[in-house]
Amino acid sequence: MLSAEFLRVYSPSAEVQGHHPSEAVLQIGKENVAIAKIEPVGNYAIKLVFDDHHDTGLFTWDYLYELAKNYDILWQDYQLKLKQHFEKQ
Repeated sequence: MLSAEFLRVYSPSAEVQGHHPSEAVLQIGKENVAIAKIEPVGNYAIKLVFDDHHDTGLFTWDYLYELAKNYDILWQDYQLKLKQHFEKQ
């Protein structure tokens, strides 16, 4: 099961991912975020509305599959980036 935090920090939106991998924005403080609403988008995606008001980016079924398949690597990468961010502070 993918947590709301995981889905929030890996949102496919340009706000999170940027328009290029070098533009990705590290999402901080999302430990307690929840999904407020799930909206279907045709037969190919869902739109997640989070309780922090983030509601951009469509989670296609293919993207959700990739997130689930690569969960361990992605979660470790995110945790490492968070650690590095806070060590710099």
